[in-house]
Amino acid sequence: MTKDQIMKSCKELDIRFIRLQFIDILGAIKNVAIPFSQLENAINGGTMFDGSSIEGFARVEESDMILKPDLDTFTTFPWRPHEGAVARIICDIYTPDEKPFEGDSRYILKRTIKEAEALGFQVNIGPECEFFLFKANADGEPSTVTHDRGGYFDTSPNDQGENARREIVLTLEQMGFEIEASHHEVSQGQHEIDFKYSDPLCTADRVTTLKFVTRVIAQRHNLHATFMPKPIFGVNGSGMHVHLSLHNGGHNTFYDPSAKNQLSQTALYFIGGLLKHIKGITAITNPLVNSYKRLLPGYEAPVYQCWSASNRTALIRVPAVRGEGTRIEFRSPDPCCNPYLAFSLLIRAGLDGINHKISPGEPIQKNVYAMSPVERSLANISRLPSTLYEALQEMEKDLLCRETLGDHIYSRFLEAKAIEWEVYQAQVHQWELEQYLGVF
Repeated sequence: MTKDQIMKSCKELDIRFIRLQFIDILGAIKNVAIPFSQLENAINGGTMFDGSSIEGFARVEESDMILKPDLDTFTTFPWRPHEGAVARIICDIYTPDEKPFEGDSRYILKRTIKEAEALGFQVNIGPECEFFLFKANADGEPSTVTHDRGGYFDTSPNDQGENARREIVLTLEQMGFEIEASHHEVSQGQHEIDFKYSDPLCTADRVTTLKFVTRVIAQRHNLHATFMPKPIFGVNGSGMHVHLSLHNGGHNTFYDPSAKNQLSQTALYFIGGLLKHIKGITAITNPLVNSYKRLLPGYEAPVYQCWSASNRTALIRVPAVRGEGTRIEFRSPDPCCNPYLAFSLLIRAGLDGINHKISPGEPIQKNVYAMSPVERSLANISRLPSTLYEALQEMEKDLLCRETLGDHIYSRFLEAKAIEWEVYQAQVHQWELEQYLGVF
């Protein structure tokens, strides 16, 4: 969109306020709200804000930051009143000397996209976002009490989240999404919404928008939506499977009709790069202490480092569709990750595999969970990090992580997550009290 088109739309729709949104290094949406009267100034020169107050952004002496709106992300909030409506624009972050800020997640992803383009590749990404809907308590605080008894692909009356999910989908469509599917997931109160694949930047913007919209609409139904990976013990957690493909001149470079499994050498090398770097990038794709409560055998989440052309127990799966729809499905990320950083690392890991011709080995067709430790060892299948602490250690070992994220985000992320782990370690948890208090 152009500035003139946006100004005209705002006048026609009676938009009084515009939220200039941006993302911190942990993936949380932040915003500065401006009245319509300031929009032209914001588009022309940017809006200043204090970066020292945002997680991992800048020291106090480097606090001045500029928000530069990405005009293609302009959209209105359909749930707001039509009179005095509200719109949003996602922004890039710049320093006062007009340089992209190295702590801006969007900048990191844009840089990665250019690297892929320099090698002749256009990347397509499509995520599957899962979340839970819980009741709020009398004080409006979220609980872990579900309001339905639905299971996989169930409908009402078991799926009592259907109305909320339908409104979420309709709202997203009004905001420009092309929704491919939505359904109840395996666990009670768990849902999934899938939208059409696109380029990595557009997809990352849509992931952050989907999470924001889902929570707003759920609240209108007296529900709380959470993308927390494992909010309930003993049931499947929420993941964000990521589908990736590479194209060159409109042709899917992962497809080779004459090759084994109809997968090109490019596809195999890309998988090889992902497998090589997966332990190092897990702290980004699974960034919470809680993320590792989901990555356990027995709950359909991938735990073991292998790939398959068929079965769903592998970390990387190649769906059955071929031709221009050929893609790989990376199954370990969860929806609490910063999608801009996660996509950047997945792309660069795959490109590293292509550049260095890294073989992924033979596909594993067995149920990996059913294999014995000896069988997995003989097949050279290792386990993903089992805690955030282990993941941070692996991230420090992998040079590709630092190269991709840049020194600023790399160091600030490690610092923030080390503190999170230390605080968690110092807590006394309910399980410990139940196990030990009355015995020792």
